[in-house]
Amino acid sequence: MEMPTIGQSPRHEAVVFSWETPPQPDAVLFRELVKQWKEETICLSSTEEMALHPAYQRIIGMGPAVLPWILEELQTEPDYWFWALKAITGQDPVRPAERGQMVQMTRRWLDWGRLHGLSR
Repeated sequence: MEMPTIGQSPRHEAVVFSWETPPQPDAVLFRELVKQWKEETICLSSTEEMALHPAYQRIIGMGPAVLPWILEELQTEPDYWFWALKAITGQDPVRPAERGQMVQMTRRWLDWGRLHGLSR
C-alpha cells in the first residue's frame, strides 16, 4: 500500500463478502457422515438417540443444501431421516396417523421433495 501524502486518505483494498450464496456442502463429507452415523447407530432402537448422534447433527448443520442428498438416501435406502428433514425444513408432511410407519413416512417426504423440486 502506498503511503499517503498530507491531505490524502490511505487507499484500502475492498474485501467483498456475499451472504447470498452460502458455500456448497461437501458431498464427500456428507457421505462420510452418513457412513459413520449408520455404523455407529446400527444397534440403537431409539430414534432420539440416532438423531442426537454427532454425525447426524453435523448433517443437519450442513443446512438446506443437503436436502437432495438426504432425500436420495431416503429413496435408495430408507432410514430415519425424518428428524433431520423436519429440523432443516421446519416442515412435516407426515400425517399424524402415519407416524411410526416407515413406508408411509418415506413416501410423504419423497412426495414433498418432488413438490419442492429437490428429488425425482
